[in-house]
Amino acid sequence: MTLTPEQTKAVSEWVAAGDNLYTVQKKMADQLKVSMTYMDVRFLVDDLNLLLKDPAPKVDASDVSKTAPAQPAPEKKGLIDKAKEKLGLSPADDAPGEDEPHPPTGVFVTVDKVNLNPSAMATGTVTFPDGVTGKWIVDLQGRPGLIEVSKPGYRPSTAHAQAFMQELSMALQ
Repeated sequence: MTLTPEQTKAVSEWVAAGDNLYTVQKKMADQLKVSMTYMDVRFLVDDLNLLLKDPAPKVDASDVSKTAPAQPAPEKKGLIDKAKEKLGLSPADDAPGEDEPHPPTGVFVTVDKVNLNPSAMATGTVTFPDGVTGKWIVDLQGRPGLIEVSKPGYRPSTAHAQAFMQELSMALQ
């Protein structure tokens, strides 16, 4: 189906304003009286070279092997140091060696003992080195994501996102 230049302009404005495909489809039907399937709207947006705005930040989980394991939170470190003293270990025993080129990341992940979210396999909390906290979820398809982040619009750095994925993987094993 071919749209008029005015219709094309309207669709472009809606996408630029941040409307998702469903909203564009609904506005096309309501305002332009053009009925299209969701997939047709998707193809239309692609054909017009429009970029949809991503409503939620996504974590880059492509390469978690390049970061070192996270170290305990500073407030918890005192307890760990006391335990090491009792075992006769020095704090230097956990210092990064030559085979650990990356410094500690400071990303801390906890796993909820009870998952009350029916759309999740697992849930928990995360604290990033800059103090931002949030809840994480692994949905039923195994996709991780952040929800209820303490700083609106927050996107962790690539290194912090990778450290989060690594810590999450270790916590779930």
